[in-house]
Amino acid sequence: MIYTVTFNPAIDYNLAIDKINFGETNRAKHTNIYPGGKGINISRVLYNLEVESTALGFIGGFTGKYLEEYLKKSDINTDFIYLDEPTRINVKLKSKIETEINALGPDIPDEKIEEFYKKIDKLKDGDFLILAGNIQSSLRRDIYFTIQERSSEKNINIIVDTTGESLEKTLSNNPFLIKPNKNELEEIFNIEIKNNEDIIKYGQKLQQKGAENVIVSMGGDGAILLSENEVYFAKAPKGILKNSVGAGDSMIAGFLSSYTKTKDVLNSFRWSVAAGSATAFSSDLAKKEEVEELLDNIVIERLK
Repeated sequence: MIYTVTFNPAIDYNLAIDKINFGETNRAKHTNIYPGGKGINISRVLYNLEVESTALGFIGGFTGKYLEEYLKKSDINTDFIYLDEPTRINVKLKSKIETEINALGPDIPDEKIEEFYKKIDKLKDGDFLILAGNIQSSLRRDIYFTIQERSSEKNINIIVDTTGESLEKTLSNNPFLIKPNKNELEEIFNIEIKNNEDIIKYGQKLQQKGAENVIVSMGGDGAILLSENEVYFAKAPKGILKNSVGAGDSMIAGFLSSYTKTKDVLNSFRWSVAAGSATAFSSDLAKKEEVEELLDNIVIERLK
């Protein structure tokens, strides 16, 4: 089973608008409401790719109920923990330039964290656990590391998709896969990435710190996979960018949709890039047919 964890899910309120005039009343052309949060997005794309998962995390209030009902209506398994404070609402303004306003999430009390740990303790050998997204400031920065430690006696494949200190603390526990983007790689090492050679250099440093597989996403410039002693570059397919939200999450879902069936890292990388691109070219998250249409257009080159 694949389990996704989202500590700070959201309702994403998307508004399409021609032009934003600050200080005035603006009217949207149309709106959409989707459940949000990196782990939630991954579960949704996995479902679209006909792969089962269970969404874990924390929800509360009327917004939390909406999020849970939305997923259940889509036949996505959920096992959330309920909080008193409501799940946050994020506003996404879709214009010539995308603008996001992300709200703060609710505090999670210690007893709820202990309840969550008990769910993690029930995972079995061979399961996949995805720790995705930033965590509330009220939580310890090493909580993902703590989850890894609790799972260390079992053969659980842990995927980490977060940034900064929270990511770095997980590396010593040898995560199966991490997926920083170019900007996040620059942030981790406090450097400027100038070319693919820099990405390979610093991606390998993440491997030396403990990561088994590293995918560095570069948006329209493609992605690089570092796996064992091999390095591959995938050129992104051409298309019209409609939606950058969820593209990175779709890459993880695409990878796992293939890997859980084939254990083929390179083919899974192809699915990863196709799924991320399909979401970027869509108004919502990637559908299976959209991903399959792009697969043959993903050109992969071995760099090392």
